[in-house]
Amino acid sequence: MTFMETAEPVQSQAARPEYPRPDWQRHDWLNLNGSWEFMFDGKDEGLTEEWYLAGGPAFDRQIQVPFSWVSPLSGIGEDVKGTAWYAKRVNWSPSHKEHRVFLRFGAVDYRCRLWVNQFEIGEHEGGYGSFEFDITEAWKQGEDNRIVLRVQDDDEAYQTRGKQGYGELRGIWQTVWLEARPQQYIASARFVTKIDGTVEVEGMIEARRSGEAELRCRFDNGAVEHRMTLELAEGGNAFRTLFQVEAAKLWTPETPYLYEGTLELGDPSAESGCDRVATYFGIREIGSAKFGGRGHRWITLNGKPVFLSGTLDQSFIPDGYFTFPSEDYIRDEIWRLKRLGLNFVRIHIKPEEPVKLYWADKLGMLVMEDMPCFWGEPDERARTAYEREAREIIERDFNHPSIISWVVFNETWGLFTTTEAGERRYLPETQEWVRSVYRWAKSEDPTRLVEDNSPCNYDHVESDLNTWHFYINGYQAVRDHIQEVVDKTYPGSPFNYTEGNVQSDAPLMNSECGAVWGIEGSAGDSDLAWHYRYMINEFRRHDAMCGFIFTEFHDVINEFNGYYRMDRQEKDFGYGSFCPGMSLRDLHSPDFIVIDAPPCRTVGPGQAVEVPLLASSYSDHYHGQAVQLKWELYYDSLEGRASAGAGELAVGWGGYGVRQLAALRLTMPQVDAAAVLAVTLQSAEGTIITRNFITFDVQSGQTGGVYALEGEWLSVRPAAYSASQWEYEWQALAGHKLNGGGAGFVQYEIALPAHANYMTVSEIEVLFEAGAKTVLGKDKEMTTVKPNDISYMHGAKADPGMNINSYFMTDERSHSSLIDVQVDGESVCTLHLPDDPADSRGVLTWHYQSDDRKLDEAGSYGYLQRVRIPSRLAASILAKGGFTLRLSAESAAPGGEAGGLALYGRNAGRYPIDLLVCWK
Repeated sequence: MTFMETAEPVQSQAARPEYPRPDWQRHDWLNLNGSWEFMFDGKDEGLTEEWYLAGGPAFDRQIQVPFSWVSPLSGIGEDVKGTAWYAKRVNWSPSHKEHRVFLRFGAVDYRCRLWVNQFEIGEHEGGYGSFEFDITEAWKQGEDNRIVLRVQDDDEAYQTRGKQGYGELRGIWQTVWLEARPQQYIASARFVTKIDGTVEVEGMIEARRSGEAELRCRFDNGAVEHRMTLELAEGGNAFRTLFQVEAAKLWTPETPYLYEGTLELGDPSAESGCDRVATYFGIREIGSAKFGGRGHRWITLNGKPVFLSGTLDQSFIPDGYFTFPSEDYIRDEIWRLKRLGLNFVRIHIKPEEPVKLYWADKLGMLVMEDMPCFWGEPDERARTAYEREAREIIERDFNHPSIISWVVFNETWGLFTTTEAGERRYLPETQEWVRSVYRWAKSEDPTRLVEDNSPCNYDHVESDLNTWHFYINGYQAVRDHIQEVVDKTYPGSPFNYTEGNVQSDAPLMNSECGAVWGIEGSAGDSDLAWHYRYMINEFRRHDAMCGFIFTEFHDVINEFNGYYRMDRQEKDFGYGSFCPGMSLRDLHSPDFIVIDAPPCRTVGPGQAVEVPLLASSYSDHYHGQAVQLKWELYYDSLEGRASAGAGELAVGWGGYGVRQLAALRLTMPQVDAAAVLAVTLQSAEGTIITRNFITFDVQSGQTGGVYALEGEWLSVRPAAYSASQWEYEWQALAGHKLNGGGAGFVQYEIALPAHANYMTVSEIEVLFEAGAKTVLGKDKEMTTVKPNDISYMHGAKADPGMNINSYFMTDERSHSSLIDVQVDGESVCTLHLPDDPADSRGVLTWHYQSDDRKLDEAGSYGYLQRVRIPSRLAASILAKGGFTLRLSAESAAPGGEAGGLALYGRNAGRYPIDLLVCWK
């Protein structure tokens, strides 16, 4: 697995050439991304030596803007904190000579000062907000202009930093551009929409002279048009207007309709032109409400309940860090979310850049946007810096219909104070400051849900959302925990709130979950498909639960539990092998069948089992219809797929929330088997609405097992070998799995039962489950490496293969192996083992984990192998009553790598068998 993949710096053309604000775009502009002069100022002497003057030193390096100077794509790639200087020569004139020229910055971390043609223009502080300077008086039209920017980033405790431990933001890290505007221009505008089609526009106009002007709103190809006349005074002029959209098309994730158009100020026929801003709005309302006599609230979109199926997005890219290399890459990020069936994403501890928010608007993705946090203590300087930046962020991103929630703090980061006694405490006065920030955000934007603090310490103060974080592993532990949270959630409950504060009736949802930190030393890189499925079932079984946020969208450098790899390659969850066609989308369906049972349980052959089912509906698409619930209980008989029962039930589908359905009554197979209950819900027209499944280990308890095989067999445990030699060798899963890494062999002496009648035997074969074996760092060291200090939590670049719990989850990369099979010294066949996989198909490996907090090759499994012994050897074997079986790995499969051999026994992998020697 490639740990950190990088790309070559952009050299051939300027990166990110698109206009950086699709929600607020002017046509007369120049993108300044690309190559800039650059120099570090390690001695901080640039100001004293006046590097901004024409006679200053030549900056000795080139940097690719807009990438942080730490990131590979910048062409610098050095994590140097402190001061650096940028310079660029530009010859550009606006289309109208009298128009004003603005220099705009998407984001610069952290403190910067600007000079244009040796004139000091201004300064800005803050790492995430957008800002601009009016440089008209310093700009020379038709001539070269020298732009010089000094940036200082000292990682001060009061700075907003977010998750920069993954990759530092230093210097310019979003697009820089020039923009021309008339003497009277629209400085800002906010759209507030209602689902009855009412649109309110509030904004500010800047005027260099007083006079009358017309403001025109023109959207949807002219179908929506509104005009108003304004009397402008010199300076800033606030305005407010209302208009109505007839037969309004509402914005939802399924139908993300945008009213695109322009705001225009002034006379377009005038020589100086008018100010024209291309923008858009979406008509939607976010809120919460009670339904059907319930005491709890649900989150609503356009007046209807919505279940938020979401993920945590760290927005980290290996080569650009937090700056995407292209707009196509950004668009594909939203598409990747949607293809999973998610409708919601939490942008974590940072605001998202406007282009990504545009694609969330355009493609339909609900967004919870965090404010960036500081890592120090909440002193006056930190509070002031935070409040200034939060104001910039909300002002910039207000018009995105995708954003439904602001999170002002996360996990109490930056809110703890060290007392004289050395304790870290969330002080009452800090809690009151958090309350004041929540109320400010609420007054600044009453159209969205605001959360005071997304908590992992049960420490809300006042919030529109009652959320909590949990990282717990193991079915029963997860089930008990979620049940406890639901039971303790009601108005007046002190649970999940700081002392002296209690719950309102705010909707309950989870805002971070996953197995990554619920395991000793973190999960490393391991299968998450098993845990994920039962966790979603537990969320969906509670009527009061309004959604979840899974950690996380992509792997990051110390958390390898994303739906996708860090380089955006896919992981294989394996669900389709249990229920044909099933994918993650089925678990995210607004209409869902909850199987209210463990993901796997041990049962006896022929045992009667009852399985409770629940209907969970957060869409009215099928309400009032009769839908079909189809089910089948089946197993792999080792000769092929065998059914142990099937049926269907007509279900009246109606009403939001969760309700009980009739339980299924099953009779287990009569043999040892990993049985699967697959459930499908489909419409009367045959459309698949959702799928789900659980499994059973049918265990006879008889020596050698009971199988649906012809003839007779004997069973040999993988660990019962007579000889072996590998580069690396060890056993796992209580001796039910044998691992041989690299080149080597394992050998078995097979003794056939003396009492058997071999006169009529016509065929001998060996059945076993085997996979390749990739040797990880921890396997080589055979030690436990658990870097669990704060630097690891914030992004220490640790090799996941050294984590005690790691067993890399199946993905697009395969780690194959070729196994030579010898019988009595003669090679009888070569087996190609395609991979060393680990995902939900490793049913028995998961089911027999001995410790939920310490994983033992979790999710790993192999492929069923059938080796037929040639007839020329059979007579000799029968005559002497046994044979020698040798499995050896010497070379890689074509295009793969030497993956060694993993042999699975009865209570490991996918098939409940040891090595079976069969004759008939």
